[in-house]
Amino acid sequence: MAQPSAASAADVPSLIHARGLTKRFGSFMAVDGIDFDVAPGESFGFLGPNGAGKTSTMRMIGAVSPVSAGTLRILGMDPGRDGARIRARLGVVPQQDNLDVDLTLRENLIVYGRYFDIPWAEGARRADELLDFAQLADRRDTQVESLSGGMKRRLTIARAMINQPDVLLLDEPTTGLDPQARHILWDRLYGLKQRGVTLVLTTHYMDEAQQLCDRLVVMDKGRIVAEGSPNSLIAQYTTREVTELRFPVGTQAAALPTLEGLADRIEVLPDRVLMYAEDGEVVAEGVHARGLHPETVLVRRSTLEDVFLRLTGRSLID
Repeated sequence: MAQPSAASAADVPSLIHARGLTKRFGSFMAVDGIDFDVAPGESFGFLGPNGAGKTSTMRMIGAVSPVSAGTLRILGMDPGRDGARIRARLGVVPQQDNLDVDLTLRENLIVYGRYFDIPWAEGARRADELLDFAQLADRRDTQVESLSGGMKRRLTIARAMINQPDVLLLDEPTTGLDPQARHILWDRLYGLKQRGVTLVLTTHYMDEAQQLCDRLVVMDKGRIVAEGSPNSLIAQYTTREVTELRFPVGTQAAALPTLEGLADRIEVLPDRVLMYAEDGEVVAEGVHARGLHPETVLVRRSTLEDVFLRLTGRSLID
């Protein structure tokens, strides 16, 4: 099948278009004049620490929080005038699950569908299809209260799909889940992306952004500090490899002068030293050649966490 040309892809209208988007709470600037576009079928992420402005941005996109200044268009509409029409075409997965614990899984989906005027019979058909997709069909008649955290998140995503939305908004979708549950949820979200669903998510997990996002923006203190695909951001802001050194307690500061010149850039953290270079093994050999003996030496590929450290000078998870 022929792929669309770059020119024709660029001509596709954005599902979400923001210019100078601003959100103030009194004198506090939560979102400070940001620009971004989200294309149909794209998986787009807002990456940043708590308090970066991610959730405030998502609430404006969801047409539940008014824009303080700037331009925002969702599905070609103005959320200030067309909020109800926009919300009818969105699926929303909030940070905290707000499922009805007194209802069964199937009832949660059917009842939620009534908010979109979906007839009971059609809601039941969609509920069964979505429970199968979320791998929860065997629990359809179970009350929500008995589910694990990962199951509740999958049910919340299934519920958000009941109105067959054009855009699915996910605010910190895997916060609080164990690694196995996170990977299962990533698989379900990847399945939605393969179906052509446009995903917009916030996260403070670098591995999640790298797994799920075609493109993302890094936010810090209400502003966008970088934008691009995960791989392009890594290529732009850091080196190919990183050598991590851990020294015995109380000896790291004394070792730092000896490390100078061994890497393109050195990042000093409280518990380890990160040395950025194209060839991490060469750096490791240089460390030992200078008579230093770290407790551990790890050579790895650069990640989005390294990008964030470069941009903000601090750890991503606050």
